[in-house]
Amino acid sequence: MPAWMGSIRVRLTLLYSVLLFGLAALVVAGVYVGLSRDLDEEPISETINVTRLMVDPRTGQVIREEQPIRAQISGLEHLVNERALEKLRNYSFASLGVLFVASLGVGWVVAGRVVRPIGHITDVATDIQATDLSRRIALHGPDDEVKKLADTFDEMLDRLDHAFEAQRRFIQDTSHELRNPLAVMRTNLDVALSDPDASADELRQAASVVARTVDRLTHLVDDLLQFARHGAPTFAHEPVDLADVVGEVAAEFVGAAAERDLEIDAAAPPGLWVVGDRVALRQALHNLVGNAVRLAPAGSVVRIAGGEDRGWAWMAVEDRGPGIPEGERDLVFQRFWRKSRTDAEGERGSGLGLTIVRQVAEGHNGEVRLASEEGEGTTFSVWLPAAPGGADTADADADTAARAGVGSGAPVAGTSQPA
Repeated sequence: MPAWMGSIRVRLTLLYSVLLFGLAALVVAGVYVGLSRDLDEEPISETINVTRLMVDPRTGQVIREEQPIRAQISGLEHLVNERALEKLRNYSFASLGVLFVASLGVGWVVAGRVVRPIGHITDVATDIQATDLSRRIALHGPDDEVKKLADTFDEMLDRLDHAFEAQRRFIQDTSHELRNPLAVMRTNLDVALSDPDASADELRQAASVVARTVDRLTHLVDDLLQFARHGAPTFAHEPVDLADVVGEVAAEFVGAAAERDLEIDAAAPPGLWVVGDRVALRQALHNLVGNAVRLAPAGSVVRIAGGEDRGWAWMAVEDRGPGIPEGERDLVFQRFWRKSRTDAEGERGSGLGLTIVRQVAEGHNGEVRLASEEGEGTTFSVWLPAAPGGADTADADADTAARAGVGSGAPVAGTSQPA
């Protein structure tokens, strides 16, 4: 195929012209054939009778004499018909030629208007880059096939933009959530290694904290990968005593708090049984305590507590940090929200920790609450449905939840919330 035939506009122009020329030629040919038959089938000479009347001067009688004029008129008629048909042919050929040239021009203009939106789509698609998918075609006009194509392309760009944004969020989630556990491991190892007189029990305690942190990291990586594939993690269904979670998280932050001249005060009565994912709940509390340790002023106390109230078990973290302004309290659980000021060491969070806390709480059919006074401190509490019968009931509830498939990362509709 020649290069000039690669243009849709050229092909449409030729198609319009050929179709119009062909239809016009068929009409002209039909008129010519029909007129030629009509002239041959009904000659005018067949309807003319010429009689010559003469009077004999001698007798006075009228003499009727048929004249051969009919043959002369028939020949003249045939000649006239041939000339008319020849004129028709000549004019038809000339008209068809002019029509073909005109159809090329008109077809070129019409084809240009038809393919103009496609050219606009091509220009926008060419300008779009993988790192900037904000542009859209936004084609205006009748709701035809071309507009549907443009709208479909815009929808595809929306999906691609969301996919790239989800990829960026996944990378930030991963870096943020891996950094805190690694910092806990490093702190505990540094504390243990910096004390040459550390006893075997102290080293064993540090190694235990590191081992639990490694378990949490492993589970976290699995959840992040699952989140990347499906949009939300799936939580396990097992009996969990929140008192144990409070104690374990408090032990993890003793070293980090001491470095900042802080004190960790943990208190939770045993038997705060819930059905859920132990590692995910510990991760949520870990995020809350990490924020409190990061923001609390030196010399203050970070309190970690647990309890039960009217069928709900709860975990809470209290600090004496700067607090959260009233206008920002509805924003703290949004992804990538960051406090408007830096902490004492100039650090800034990535804005993901509290989002994950809320995700874990809602994934266990619970909720997270916030109470804060600017300049006085902040308290975060996670409320979860309690297993009233203790560990045995929690085991049964865990089996029921596993069979029902609840706790998959989204709150169950209609679940009551703590009063």
